[in-house]
Amino acid sequence: MGNKKLVHTMRMPVRWGDMDAMGHVNNAVYFRYIETARIAWLEQIGALPDPTGTGPVLINAQCSFLKQLKYPAEIEVASYVGPPGRSSFEMTHVIRLVGADGEPGALHAEGMAKIVWVDFAAEKSVALPDDVRALLAVE
Repeated sequence: MGNKKLVHTMRMPVRWGDMDAMGHVNNAVYFRYIETARIAWLEQIGALPDPTGTGPVLINAQCSFLKQLKYPAEIEVASYVGPPGRSSFEMTHVIRLVGADGEPGALHAEGMAKIVWVDFAAEKSVALPDDVRALLAVE
């Protein structure tokens, strides 16, 4: 994974309603899985957005769909962070299907997102907080 640091892993079920008319998980739902994992990590480190102060904003997101997911299933989303910039960092998320043995197996999707720290009132980027910077990958 290059210069990335594993920071969070979580499991979640594939829900019946996640599937589309083709009988597999709709591509937009993968972004919801990734968002759920990203928010869980931000919550864990005490860095959820504060509308009256500063916080993280997603400025781009992409996902490569490698294999179809179908209900019923359980997935594991592993989240990695890259080295910090002045006000931003990248996150990478890998989605694996949890096998019958309870272990994460085949890679089904890989997503990336860029997070920028902003001052919400000023609508401007600000330097990453030191406590968040300390959790990111070494440059």
